[in-house]
Amino acid sequence: MADSGSNLIVALDFDTAEAAIELASQLDPSTVRLKVGKQLFTIAGPDVVRALRDLGFDIFLDLKFHDIPNTVAHAVKAAADLGVWMVNVHAAGGSRMMCAAKEALSAAAHPPLLVAVTVLTSMAREDLAELDWDGEPIDRVCKLAALTESAGLDGVVCSAAEAAVLAERQRPGFLLVTPGIRLAGDAAGDQRRIVTPESAVSAGATHLVIGRSITASSDPAGTAAQIRAALDQQVSG
Repeated sequence: MADSGSNLIVALDFDTAEAAIELASQLDPSTVRLKVGKQLFTIAGPDVVRALRDLGFDIFLDLKFHDIPNTVAHAVKAAADLGVWMVNVHAAGGSRMMCAAKEALSAAAHPPLLVAVTVLTSMAREDLAELDWDGEPIDRVCKLAALTESAGLDGVVCSAAEAAVLAERQRPGFLLVTPGIRLAGDAAGDQRRIVTPESAVSAGATHLVIGRSITASSDPAGTAAQIRAALDQQVSG
């Protein structure tokens, strides 16, 4: 499914709905989208998604569903009914699970984009070794991305460090949603495989998820506008 809106997604990793809505009210829904993850959704539930949508924002519901096919199918259908723009599952759930999720959205009036998580950006080779995968993250990412595409999903969530490889291997229009984006000089936090916004786009990322670099800024709107301007200049220049 094509997507022509903003490629900049702000992660609202807050402890209260009030804090998330206050931050969102400083941003422009025509230039950024918002991500609601497990922390905020567990605390505030569907109501915070509705409140953010009422402000005019497209919402990426980042709950990384991973369960039996029937359960995941019902979960993504509920996300569609909630009116989100994008929702995700774990590619490690396998093709039957992903196909069930895709099928569940086929009858929705406004189906969200459906993407699959490959390897979390917090994980490195030693973390994969604990799970009996003896290889580099890129090898695992490529395998899961191919499985995701064969299941008919719209794209994957991956590190921008792997975007260049996937951009060459996957079909045109396959979305590469990249968390772990940091501005130059920002702390890495708990992320392992991180890059700057400009580097991510150059590598082939289609959507950038940026959290603390914007939400912890003294001027979130100004920081978001600077990133947006830099990305627009990169595309036009």
